[in-house]
Amino acid sequence: MSSQTPIAIPQTPEAPPETIIEPGKAATDERYYYASQWQLIRWRFSRHKAAVVSIVLLVILYILAIFAEFFSPYTPDTRFEGYQSAPPTPIHWIKPNGGGFGPYVFDTVRELDKETFKYIYQPDETKVLPIHFFVHAEPYKLLGLIRTDIHLFGVKEGRVLLFGSDRLARDVFTRTLFGARISLSIGLVGVFISFVLGVLLGGISGYFGGVVDDVIQRVIDFLLAIPGLPLWMTLSAALPRDWPTLKLYFAITVILSILGWTGLARVVRGKMLALREEDYTLAARGAGASAWRIITRHLLPGFTSHLIVSITFNIPGMILSETALSFIGVGIQPPAVSWGTLLQDAQNLTAVAQQTWLMIPALFVIGTVLLFNFVGDGLRDAADPYAR
Repeated sequence: MSSQTPIAIPQTPEAPPETIIEPGKAATDERYYYASQWQLIRWRFSRHKAAVVSIVLLVILYILAIFAEFFSPYTPDTRFEGYQSAPPTPIHWIKPNGGGFGPYVFDTVRELDKETFKYIYQPDETKVLPIHFFVHAEPYKLLGLIRTDIHLFGVKEGRVLLFGSDRLARDVFTRTLFGARISLSIGLVGVFISFVLGVLLGGISGYFGGVVDDVIQRVIDFLLAIPGLPLWMTLSAALPRDWPTLKLYFAITVILSILGWTGLARVVRGKMLALREEDYTLAARGAGASAWRIITRHLLPGFTSHLIVSITFNIPGMILSETALSFIGVGIQPPAVSWGTLLQDAQNLTAVAQQTWLMIPALFVIGTVLLFNFVGDGLRDAADPYAR
């Protein structure tokens, strides 16, 4: 019996298992594929919780500064004779003797300590001063246009000093809000001037190169070689002391912007050197586009996100510079109010040790700088929208 060779039957390969795609995930991926760069940046920034909270707090802080007349109970020059260097007034909520619930303060009585010959402020619990909202008090012009006398809160009799008073018996809380107006705005204005100079000169230097590039870079090297603080002090001290507040404000802003543009100009120059030889740049140049159009319409949008991050990180530096100049007496001058001028009252150890509430403006400076840094961190992470 002849042996039969078995016939190999070809096996049908098994079909690969089907990939199950969740509908929600597919829709999300498709949304990312078709999203614009600014949408990706916004989505990634919204996931940075600290940055989102920080930008909300900064908006609130700027609103308080813009409408300082309304949110503060007094004007920055209001004095309470006999209440020099008074401590903060504590706020209570449950009224004594079953008087109900609501914010109130006790009246304050000043007594002379015969041992130390210092005035001591004691609460008079027999005089309850309810805190009212939307009260009529000292008149002012809202935004310099609308004349009104309505304040957010206040007491009808006596006084409420949330942050205490200074050596001239002025409300520190009110002066802190008014000081925020100059300190916060000088950061924005100064960074705007630095941004314009840095982008303009850095773009020209990187795009054209040659002699123009050498001249601009040598100017930057010269400015960076000068110590910043002595230069600011020298220029600020050279300003006439009889200048009005507004003129002095813009002069200090320009001085702070002198060195602020150099770092950004270096960054813009490096980006321009890398992008000016790209295909789309050569195509625009071949199509007859002007150098200004190529820089503004084709090159700068390529790293706009980086420019925004640079602005965010430069604003705290401007605020700290103004605070330092005003603190040492060569910046904003009284009667103008800024956080730096308010900290002048806390220059000696006696004030720091015995009148700690005079350091409250320093907390606002620190908090504002931290908030801007958190926002900058969020923008820096969101500037690379395709990173995971």
